[in-house]
Amino acid sequence: MWSFADSIEEEEERRMASVVAKKEEEKKRESHKQSLLKEKKRLTINNVARQWDLQQHRISSIAPNQDGKVSDCPQDPSQLRGSTVSAFPEETGSLDSGLTSALQGLSVTDTHLVEVDGDTLSLYGSGALESLDRNWSVQTAGMVTTVSFTFIEFDEIVQVLPKLKIKFPNSLHLKFKETNLVMLQQFNALAQLRRVDQLTVDPQGNPVVNFTLWKYYVLFRLSHFSMQKINGTEVTQNDMIMAERLFGILAHVASSELPQYRLISILGDARKKQFRYLLETKGKKPGLVNEENSDSKRLVGENTNRATLNYTTRDFYNARLEEIKEKKKFCKMYMEDLVKEATEINMKNEALQKLWPQMFIELVRDAVIEIRNKSSYMKLCLQQITDQK
Repeated sequence: MWSFADSIEEEEERRMASVVAKKEEEKKRESHKQSLLKEKKRLTINNVARQWDLQQHRISSIAPNQDGKVSDCPQDPSQLRGSTVSAFPEETGSLDSGLTSALQGLSVTDTHLVEVDGDTLSLYGSGALESLDRNWSVQTAGMVTTVSFTFIEFDEIVQVLPKLKIKFPNSLHLKFKETNLVMLQQFNALAQLRRVDQLTVDPQGNPVVNFTLWKYYVLFRLSHFSMQKINGTEVTQNDMIMAERLFGILAHVASSELPQYRLISILGDARKKQFRYLLETKGKKPGLVNEENSDSKRLVGENTNRATLNYTTRDFYNARLEEIKEKKKFCKMYMEDLVKEATEINMKNEALQKLWPQMFIELVRDAVIEIRNKSSYMKLCLQQITDQK
């Protein structure tokens, strides 16, 4: 016979089953949400990659049409950049029908992506650099130790390095992928940062890594950072010695060829850094100052000769060229005006020299004729004096 206890037990089982079902539903919903976010991220990065390729004119997938003629029209987005489309290989499998229908509503027109994952800030696309103007929370800003740049022109990155130094003071590791690092001089720009312990330069989109000595140049130019790793490889004392042997003469030649006023300016900047550090450490406990010795080295330890090795972005260089061109144009016009004015003065002077003898004779003659009759001349002078009053 059915007992009251059995009824209670059955009710409890139904309640537990309901709770389990709800948890499973919530778990499934959360998993669905995460899958959707990951897919949105993948699509956004793919779109940024396509924009980058179009910008760099490096799209090589040009297929012939039905008539056998070559067409330069973009193909299907998934075929434009195979390496980037598979950026998340674990997510390229088949999606369930619910997720597929949800993805149809996603916007894939985003041209940049900003992501903070743990201690890493990842920036995709040049538009992501604007995120450095945000008011980041102290906790988030202090947590970030690695900053990754992808699909962004290095010259654009250079312009925001001062902001990066201020917004994320604890950033120690910089990563560059598809940033058009093409020459050693570009590494000079990183000297303006507060500290760099690790540097990772991906070969993809950065031809500079094809140079055999690029790591040694980085160690030489950024020696005041006492860098620990480059592309995941530990930096040894032998590496530092080799870097100095290879490029030491370069800094000496650069500083010797630099105009004196420019050298004085660089020396002035170095002294400002030293003075600023002294002010910051003034009044601090000896223990704290000792702990900051390594940081002080990075702040004021940049060799003056190395400081002469700097980098000017293309935009700034072109602006300077335009400014110099305008100055040359102004100077040319100014000199032409001066020459014209001097020529006119000289011509007038020559004409005066030719006319002056005859003019002097006529002046003397007129004066003699005028004072020949003293009585009338005196009356004339008195009359002129009276008229003036």
